[in-house]
Amino acid sequence: MLDFQRPQLSQKDDYERVLFSCPPRGCEYSFANLYLWGRQQLVFTHGCVAFFSHFNGRSVYPYPIGDGDRRAVIEEILLDAKQRGIPCRIVSMTAADQAELQGWFPDKFLYRADRDSYDYVYSVDDLADLKGRKFQKKRNHVNRFRAEHSQFELQNLTDGNFSAAQRMVGEWYRARMQADPTGDYMMESIAMSRAFRHYEGLQMESAVLVENGEILAVTMGSRLWSDTFDIHFEKAREDVDGAYAAVNCEFARYLRLKYPNLRYLNREDDVGLAGLRKAKLSYNPHHMVEKSWAYLAEDFHGD
Repeated sequence: MLDFQRPQLSQKDDYERVLFSCPPRGCEYSFANLYLWGRQQLVFTHGCVAFFSHFNGRSVYPYPIGDGDRRAVIEEILLDAKQRGIPCRIVSMTAADQAELQGWFPDKFLYRADRDSYDYVYSVDDLADLKGRKFQKKRNHVNRFRAEHSQFELQNLTDGNFSAAQRMVGEWYRARMQADPTGDYMMESIAMSRAFRHYEGLQMESAVLVENGEILAVTMGSRLWSDTFDIHFEKAREDVDGAYAAVNCEFARYLRLKYPNLRYLNREDDVGLAGLRKAKLSYNPHHMVEKSWAYLAEDFHGD
């Protein structure tokens, strides 16, 4: 079997050299997401990186990345699944990945689109400027926030506001879990707690909206590709109208100024939640990162 291991902070630079040499990928390939969420594992093999993960109780293999021998990696994945006695499910595949896999293994796999995992990718200029009729409602919302909270500031996460940001996020999760006990917030709350704990090691970017010493919103992200930044977390006070729209806009402005080559913000997927899908579509994505699953035909009995 492949020697999959949990990612270590010491692997970040080596991993990102591989990631940034590839065509743009989905948010699940961010090192921060691999490190922070659930039971993600990886191994460097054949000049590539292979992955093993678990999704809704199913073992899956995200498509391998790297300029090495990806076909050899796929063959290792097929053997690994057989040795583990599990169905071979290859996930997070782009259209190019699917074409590559089909070319190497004609008719060996069955494919299906995974709409719930499509990433929403926005122009950083769109989110920073909110220009034009299609952003009029968003622009009005942000302008109203600025008028009602004229003393607000966007600050970097620092030792001076770190604990206050953690408290605000903790209160957000406690309130949300109390209001919606059946909601699935536990995994995200664990991931965000880890993000605070390993903030420096992951070299994440973060900002907070502050007014008169109070934290109104917190956002965190990291580089996903040379021209793309991934927004991992965004939490705002529910009792402060416009705080979400404001931190979205202000952080986009900050990132554009800091990284002149930045073109896109990946705001990740909607996990199939209708309300979240509507909210993400309302910001007029520049494009989507479309993804699919591949099932080894001989293993497939409905999934």
